[in-house]
Amino acid sequence: MTRTFSKLTRTKTRALQPGESLSEQGITFERLGNGDGLFSVNVMVDGQRIHRNLGRESDGVTRTTAEEFISKVRHEAREGRLNLPKRRKVPLTLAAAAPLYLDRLREEGGREIDRKRQRLEQCLIPFLGELQIGQITGSDIERYKKHRLSQPVQTRKKPVAGQPPQTNKPATVNRELATLSHLLNKAVEWDWTERQPAKIRKLKEDNGRIVYLSPVQATALLEGARSDQNRQIYPFILIGLRTGMRKSEILAIRREHVNLDARSIYIPAAKAGARTQPISADLASFLTEYIDTLPKGTPWLFPSVGAEQGHTVDVRKAFVRAVTAAGLDPKQVVRHTLRHTAITHLVQAGVDLPTVKRISGHKTMAMVERYAHQSGSHIAEAMDKLDDRYRPKKRSARAS
Repeated sequence: MTRTFSKLTRTKTRALQPGESLSEQGITFERLGNGDGLFSVNVMVDGQRIHRNLGRESDGVTRTTAEEFISKVRHEAREGRLNLPKRRKVPLTLAAAAPLYLDRLREEGGREIDRKRQRLEQCLIPFLGELQIGQITGSDIERYKKHRLSQPVQTRKKPVAGQPPQTNKPATVNRELATLSHLLNKAVEWDWTERQPAKIRKLKEDNGRIVYLSPVQATALLEGARSDQNRQIYPFILIGLRTGMRKSEILAIRREHVNLDARSIYIPAAKAGARTQPISADLASFLTEYIDTLPKGTPWLFPSVGAEQGHTVDVRKAFVRAVTAAGLDPKQVVRHTLRHTAITHLVQAGVDLPTVKRISGHKTMAMVERYAHQSGSHIAEAMDKLDDRYRPKKRSARAS
């Protein structure tokens, strides 16, 4: 039976002022302080209260999204099970499936939920949100790729006059496609749809040359950081160069996760899953002294009173100053260069790739192998060793 609405109409929701809301048939629309609109549902299904925020109007969530959600949970209740029956599916649009997908991932302990939510809300839903998840075609995917590759990169930097804006790279779009693929695969696993409708082919990425610092440049960068007014930039750079940890991992280190005796740092929210990061003896010695200088009671290695998280989240300005002081190019040497530098020097030192993968926290060996392809003296030395294997051995005087 088709619902009819007298309150929750487009005209009346548009007329709402910030803080005002309208509710009808278990659906509520609230006008937020920033002018955006939030849809939520609050219904009774088989004696159980179901209250869920479905998402914002700017993310493509509509009244239809809320109606579809209510229909879905009532259908599940009639079937007497949590999953939808295989013989009959409730058609879910991507916009309607996204919040359900994220909630289910949280229940299952899924990883990178915030990143997935951001990609869905900011990129995928605005373009594909009205399509049913069981009917997304290869043509839809190709149109999405073309659309995203033509869009300018979202950045805080001011555009340079006279220069065209930088557009999204294939690697960025591939991460979004990976989120979509994961959602569609889960939709099949959770019986939301019969099968994944379209094969998602990723774009070819131009990985290019990995920029890393020589030992001399790394030393110069540390000296530039040591003299900077920001006392956190030196330990940040030192940890990055000595471990290969990512920026977000370093800044979120808790004191309780630093084990100086075992020479390790526990990273509970690493990109590829929780891991224990080994550290060198020199870094452990530095951290022993550094931790003693931290304010008493702070749980963080990089505390920030003004930050919502309680710890520093951005050291970009201080990093640029340190790079400039070292005589290096801030356009070439970025914060992720520290990670590239650490991993590259591990490979060039002859450390086997499985061990490098263990230290770097990469998810796949393929990512580590990129560093093995970098040119350097270790490549020449390896080829010299091959020559040595073929050279005839000189006979000793005793043998003659």
